[in-house]
Amino acid sequence: MMHSRAISWLKVFSMLIFVVPLKGISQTDTLKTDTLKSVPKSSRHSFYSGIGYGSNMIYMGSTISRNQPFEYAALTYGFNNEFYASLSAVHLTDLNPFLAFYAGSMSYNHVFNSWLDISAGMYRYQVAPSLTDSLFSNFSYGDLTLGIDWRLIYSKISAGGLLSDENRAYFQLKNSRYFQTPGFFKDKVYLSFDPYVNLLFGTLIEVETTTGTSLRVSPPYGRWKSFIQSTTYNSYTRKFGFMEVDFGLPVAFNSDFMTVEAELSYILPVYEDSDFPGSKGFVFMLSANFRIF
Repeated sequence: MMHSRAISWLKVFSMLIFVVPLKGISQTDTLKTDTLKSVPKSSRHSFYSGIGYGSNMIYMGSTISRNQPFEYAALTYGFNNEFYASLSAVHLTDLNPFLAFYAGSMSYNHVFNSWLDISAGMYRYQVAPSLTDSLFSNFSYGDLTLGIDWRLIYSKISAGGLLSDENRAYFQLKNSRYFQTPGFFKDKVYLSFDPYVNLLFGTLIEVETTTGTSLRVSPPYGRWKSFIQSTTYNSYTRKFGFMEVDFGLPVAFNSDFMTVEAELSYILPVYEDSDFPGSKGFVFMLSANFRIF
């Protein structure tokens, strides 16, 4: 048992030299500044590695890790601080194979001025074939985001679509306030804070039974419809509405080549779903990211 666990951890550490978390690795990504900054022409190319741990993986209102802790390793390439391509591998505790699923993303960011920026991204989640029945079906997600810096708060307005067995639309409104401490250790390091409130809107399933109606989440995999059809529900309809509100506080230790970040968030859904348990309560994430060049 100990030998097997040691081999598993060796696999994680072996990815350290390859591995910054993917934007889609969790529901709410973290900006290190209120507005994106340009990089010098001499630094047009960048390469990042990182690893992380989370108590639960939440994506668009659903727990795709099935309420299990996870570890991940990722590799990210950036060009001109605008275009990013990322690959990551995710391990779920007590599941085989060791790498439960993979994720890839391509994103583009552009800053118009000191208060306005835009971004667009495409993300792909690919699960191990032996886990498609217990976790989720493979799916893709795309979004378009408008960022507005109001000085007091930074707002992100995002519209996206999920492509899986059925297409679904999502809308998010995130307000955050980034601030940082003065530099210390000869101004080489500093602490940063980015508290936020995020509102998520998406597709919900209104189910009618003999005892009344209930709202259920439409998860990013395609089994909800077959499950409903195999039960005694009288009818169901899909509706677009308010899904959940998230409160979070990321705290990061930053230097020129490394960022170590801890984030505690609280997720409050507006639906009740015992068959597909969604995100609810506290979620903790810890990540360490390194800039290679």
